[in-house]
Amino acid sequence: MNILVYFEVRDGQIKKSSLEAASAAKKLAEKTGGEVTGLFIGKNIADAAKTAGRAGVRKAVAVDGDAFAKISNSLYAKAAAETAKNMKADAVFFSATAMGKDIAPLTAAYLDAGLVSDAVAAEADGDTAVFTRPIFSGKAMQKVSPVAGHPFVATLRPNVFPFAEESAEAAVESSVPAVDGLNSSVVEGIEKGSGELLDVAEADIIVSGGRGMKGPENFPMIAELAKTLGGAMGASRAAVDAGWVPHAHQVGQTGKVVSPSLYVACGISGAIQHLAGMSSSKVIVAINKDKDAPIFSVATYGVLGDLFEVVPLLTKEIKALKEQG
Repeated sequence: MNILVYFEVRDGQIKKSSLEAASAAKKLAEKTGGEVTGLFIGKNIADAAKTAGRAGVRKAVAVDGDAFAKISNSLYAKAAAETAKNMKADAVFFSATAMGKDIAPLTAAYLDAGLVSDAVAAEADGDTAVFTRPIFSGKAMQKVSPVAGHPFVATLRPNVFPFAEESAEAAVESSVPAVDGLNSSVVEGIEKGSGELLDVAEADIIVSGGRGMKGPENFPMIAELAKTLGGAMGASRAAVDAGWVPHAHQVGQTGKVVSPSLYVACGISGAIQHLAGMSSSKVIVAINKDKDAPIFSVATYGVLGDLFEVVPLLTKEIKALKEQG
């Protein structure tokens, strides 16, 4: 199985989620007798394309030119589809980031191909791929196999697939597929938030606050713990709807689906919509004064207590441990 993997690049650096998707693609290709090719789209993107070797990818295609200087979902998707056709790829993989989930369905449409979304596992069954994806708000797992002999597109959930760093460089081939004449929407600019915290969609550690935070004035407590742990600050829908924190921090079915190594839920009851967005976290710590809160049913560790006492103490102890080295 020959797989084309789209690599997202920000400020000249490949996003970690793309490296994870490429590592998963490499394992699948090796088991099915194929190979992986990286896809990079942008202006002056060739140097970044060489670094695809970090994920063990030996070949990369750089779709480079002025037309790709600004992100355009339809233009990028068309370029991905045309590249897949030219190399006769059996599959096109994207990371299930905001950008990947935007471009992947369009790429599938241009290829007249099926789409597997938000996969959390990818395995080989002979010459075919078998994906696992959550359904019913994470209550069940579905096995999906693309139709044999037909190309398909897949998005892979970040922070789920392991990535082993390699030091090799990829051989880069430049290409400008025929994508002229598209009436495209274009991203004119990307504004970063003023804070120093990471994006919850890709963070390996997340500390989230819910309705139990009682107001926006208390979220700096959550942000401080997140920063101390080297992670991102998240929030439940209740906190976002109340206007306490921006929507970019929302974790859940209507926010961002996350799979960090550590998820700390502070004052979050655990509504099904929130659990759908974080229940695949490797370790879940719940801090809540309600012993019957649903969040405790999925928690690895539960702290029954007042978060306004527990969180500052936890932050203090972690800082002390870090100072000890």
